[in-house]
Amino acid sequence: MEKNNPEEQLSTVARELPPSAIREFFDIVYSTPDCISLGVGEPDFITPWTISDSGIYAIKDGCTHYTPNRGLPELCQLISEYIENKLCVSYNPETQVLVTMGVSQGLDLTLRSIINPGDEVIIFEPCYVSYAANIRLVHGVPVIIPTLPEDSFRIDTEKLRKSVTRRTKAILLNHPANPTGAVIDRQTIQEIARIAIENNLIVITDEIYSEIVFDEDYYSIIKIPEMKQRTVYLNGFSKSHAMTGWRLGYIAGPEYIVETMLKIHQYTALCAPSISQYAAVEAMKRGGKEVKKMLSEYTKRRNFITGRFNEIGLPCTIPGGAFYVFPDISSSGMDGHEFALELLRTSGVAVVPGSAFGKSSGRHIRCSFATSMDSLKEAMKRIESFMKSIGD
Repeated sequence: MEKNNPEEQLSTVARELPPSAIREFFDIVYSTPDCISLGVGEPDFITPWTISDSGIYAIKDGCTHYTPNRGLPELCQLISEYIENKLCVSYNPETQVLVTMGVSQGLDLTLRSIINPGDEVIIFEPCYVSYAANIRLVHGVPVIIPTLPEDSFRIDTEKLRKSVTRRTKAILLNHPANPTGAVIDRQTIQEIARIAIENNLIVITDEIYSEIVFDEDYYSIIKIPEMKQRTVYLNGFSKSHAMTGWRLGYIAGPEYIVETMLKIHQYTALCAPSISQYAAVEAMKRGGKEVKKMLSEYTKRRNFITGRFNEIGLPCTIPGGAFYVFPDISSSGMDGHEFALELLRTSGVAVVPGSAFGKSSGRHIRCSFATSMDSLKEAMKRIESFMKSIGD
């Protein structure tokens, strides 16, 4: 009698899900001594001390119990006020805001709330590695529209229009984008809104990098009055306030969607961590100055790293936001995966292959400039030497 294959006990979707290409690559990185990492997508700054102290005081004061499922009322109120002050859009903190365990959980809750098996969600590559996987996990179908470096990774709204079918349920935006740093301009946002309204689509807008915008006016799709009732706005504290390990994000959206998310949240998580929520209250009240200081430093780093890549002969679009660059390494004669492995092996610099963010990005690498200027200077010196060694 044949033995059963244990893997047959797994769900088909989970079994066929590829591992994160970023995490797979960094298993190699962690075993490389004296490595300079330009790969990790988190600020090198530590959480501002006033925010950390608020979390510590919450522990000392015994604020270590469950909070309301939706989140601390004070925090929900502050989130509502922040969105209104920044984007002039009002959300009821008691019915239209939900505190989550990072934007990742916010996206998961959103997709679980709106997607039926076979529903299509349009995404734009290169994009954050979890988007397609999260859509598949809820038995949805990711529909991929490439964006191109020669267009500064702008969204082609004609391609978007042609990609909408009777099964399309939602459009997922990342603005500013990981891994390219592209910021969606106002005209494109308005055209996306028109397409969504004409086709009765939901828009999910992941704006976790919205505090890290350099040269352009930042314009969110929720500012368009007709879009508030069909848009789920995702944001959080990880990137703006250097709070990645606190695992805290939030959702704002139409009541009928947020209330559905709340039900799922109640069964799967109960509430976001209480200590992180108390820290986030401080971040909302008094964290603005630290956010501006970090942005100033990111601006210097962005200007340095894009200039150096272009000097070296690896064409690099200047990002409008976030803390990534996405240079084209075609001149090396390698694809992004080969380039990243060889650079790590010979020069001790870690970058992420572009293919991790979509099939169309195989000739790119992602580099994070959320690291010190000294490290960036040394990393770019090593990359320049590496490129010269290839040419010799």
